[in-house]
Amino acid sequence: MQHTVVERELELRLILSPERSVPVPARLGYRSDDPYAVHITFHIDSEHPVDWTFARDLLVEGVFRPCGHGDVRVWPTKANGRSVVLMALSSPDGDALLEAPVPQVSAWLERTLRAVPPGTEGGQLGIDDALDQFLAR
Repeated sequence: MQHTVVERELELRLILSPERSVPVPARLGYRSDDPYAVHITFHIDSEHPVDWTFARDLLVEGVFRPCGHGDVRVWPTKANGRSVVLMALSSPDGDALLEAPVPQVSAWLERTLRAVPPGTEGGQLGIDDALDQFLAR
């Protein structure tokens, strides 16, 4: 089975305080063989890239309205007149607040949704086929 990979490199901003942020190169990744998840890799040029994985639905919804709880929260806002989406990530290693430009994130999400339309993720995993075979016994 052919798997689709949808990637996009972009610059996020790590919010250090209301007045300060620093650019962070990142890569958004999506794979049709892991259809429920999106992957964000930070520090892609360093020896120790940092990977975050969370539900694609969370990012899709977060572009429009606040969502998520716990380790990953996403919400839209404006920054200097631009539409951005903020991602608050929490882990035992620390917390980060990242800002991403909505137009780039939305365009990438649309590509993932064309690759695997919402509601068809289960079929991508072959669960339906396996279940059919199991039930046919």
